[in-house]
Amino acid sequence: MTELALKQRALYLDVAELLRQRIYNRELAPGSWIDELRIAEDLGISRTPLREALKVLASEGLVTMKVRRGAYVTEVSQTDLAQVYHLLALLEADAASVVATKATASEKAELAALHQRLTENQDEPREFFAVNEAFHMRLLELADNRWRIQVVNDLRKVMKVNRQSSLFKSGRIQASIDEHAAILAAIQNNQAAEAQAAMQKHFENGLAAAN
Repeated sequence: MTELALKQRALYLDVAELLRQRIYNRELAPGSWIDELRIAEDLGISRTPLREALKVLASEGLVTMKVRRGAYVTEVSQTDLAQVYHLLALLEADAASVVATKATASEKAELAALHQRLTENQDEPREFFAVNEAFHMRLLELADNRWRIQVVNDLRKVMKVNRQSSLFKSGRIQASIDEHAAILAAIQNNQAAEAQAAMQKHFENGLAAAN
C-alpha cells in the first residue's frame, strides 16, 4: 500500500470518528440530512474521504444511505432499540457470568476501581457515561471472547445514539450505580448466576429509561 493510500485511509477513519461523535452528541440529529458539501468545506477535505467515512457509519447503522437523496442520520425506532438492548443483555450477561468464574483478585480490583469512578462522577453525566462504557468494555475484555467484543462494539454504537439522553432522566444515574454495584458484588463473590441476572436486569432497566 502506498503512503498516499495510507494517509487517505487514516483520513476517512478520522472523519468517521468525528461524525460519529457529532451523532452521539446530537449535533447531527436523528433523521437529519447530512450536507456532504458543507461538511467537506468545513473540514477542508475533498468529498472522497467523507463519502468513505459515511460508508463506515452506514455499516454501523448510524447513517442511512438513500438512493439519489444522500446520507441521513439513522432514526433508531423503539423496536430497533429494544432489539439492540435484548442482544446486549444476552451477550453481556453471559460475559459477566464468565468473569465471575475466572476473574483474578487484581481484575476484580480493577472493576471495583472503575465502579468507584462511577460514584465519583455521578454529578457529571457525560463523564459518568464514559466510565460506564469503560466498565462494560473491561468486563468484556476479561471474559476474553473477541467475537463477542466485536458484536457488542457494533451494537453499542447504535445504543449510544439514545443512551446518553436516558442518563439525564431523574434517578437513572443512581439506579445505574446500584445496578453496577450488584454486578460487581456477584463477580467479587464468584457468583456466576447472580452476575448474569444482575447484568440482565441492568439492561432491562436501561431500556425502560431509554423509552
